[in-house]
Amino acid sequence: MYEIVNDFPNELFNTDLKPCISLYQPTFRHGPETQQNTIRFSNLVKEIEESLNQKYSKKEVESLLKPFETLLMDKPFWEHAGDGVAVFANSEKCIVYRLQRSVKEFAVVADSFHIKLLIRVFQSDDRYHLLGLNRKEFALFEGSRYGFEEVELDPELPLTIEDALGDELTESYLSAGAVSGSGGQAMFHGHGSKKDEIDKDIERFFRSVDRTVLEHYSKPMNLPLFLVALDEYHTPFQRVSHNPMLEKEGIKVAYDALSIKQLVDGAWKKIEPQLLAKTKKLVDEFENARANDKGSDDIAQIVRAATENRISKILIEADRIIPGGMDMETGDLIDGKIGNPEVDDVLDDLAEMVFNNSGEVVVLPKERMPSTTGAAAVYRY
Repeated sequence: MYEIVNDFPNELFNTDLKPCISLYQPTFRHGPETQQNTIRFSNLVKEIEESLNQKYSKKEVESLLKPFETLLMDKPFWEHAGDGVAVFANSEKCIVYRLQRSVKEFAVVADSFHIKLLIRVFQSDDRYHLLGLNRKEFALFEGSRYGFEEVELDPELPLTIEDALGDELTESYLSAGAVSGSGGQAMFHGHGSKKDEIDKDIERFFRSVDRTVLEHYSKPMNLPLFLVALDEYHTPFQRVSHNPMLEKEGIKVAYDALSIKQLVDGAWKKIEPQLLAKTKKLVDEFENARANDKGSDDIAQIVRAATENRISKILIEADRIIPGGMDMETGDLIDGKIGNPEVDDVLDDLAEMVFNNSGEVVVLPKERMPSTTGAAAVYRY
């Protein structure tokens, strides 16, 4: 009835079927507050039902809401919901995202999916992966300025050197593994062929880790990846890696010797300077474009430019909603009210249109926006 996904954009967003149902909800991870998760979800589904009843038959409404009702009863899902949940559905498909960032509670039925909040989650500059690695196993973490947690890896993937190499694991490695130091660092004795065999095993394991992380996490999520490992493992891993998201500067310490707070602090020292520099560059680019009549923060002007495919980059204020739509023929801004199944959020429509036209969409918190209107656009011409 529904599919849990982590790729963005998902093929669902390219379909033309209507209505398009979008639901966002913050969730609690621990404590008695977790009981509120399903209660809040149920209340949001009721809002969706009320909106659907304005235009669709009882049978159609029941069919559209079936996956939401099934999800509501999925106890294991709610026990591992993360910091937020996003659900998108039409008459043929329903997809669900577990989010590592809290989102503003919101539910809407419209002619297009409300993806602005999802763009913020997936396109945000402050999200990153940490790859914790030693000679025996690896772990993956996802973080941002808002939260940090270990990624629950698919147990079917090769997560240890034994999984990756199986029968090809050499006797030299197996015997060396019996005497090892902290952080998975082998205490090798002797020289020559035995050490060479062990080094080759570790290199093959590193190649396996690189392929696994690239195919299953870096490609679909496109997040910067920082290696957390003993100093001696950084150069060998960088040498065999084909992951374009792997940053050159990692954290040189055994990942399993650090607390979560230490991991977060170490990662944020790498991320924050990049984030601030990129934001400044975006704001400066907009200010220069506006000064040369190649940019605007006027919503009506931005809407017209978007319908003419003239926007190369748009900055959109997070958590801001401007009810209404766009007339695709005239380029006019249409006023409206959220709750009407035919009306959406203008900012969300702008984000979707620019995104689908290969423009860059950046969602920023209010305090980092260069304007007070909710949007700032840089034109192609």
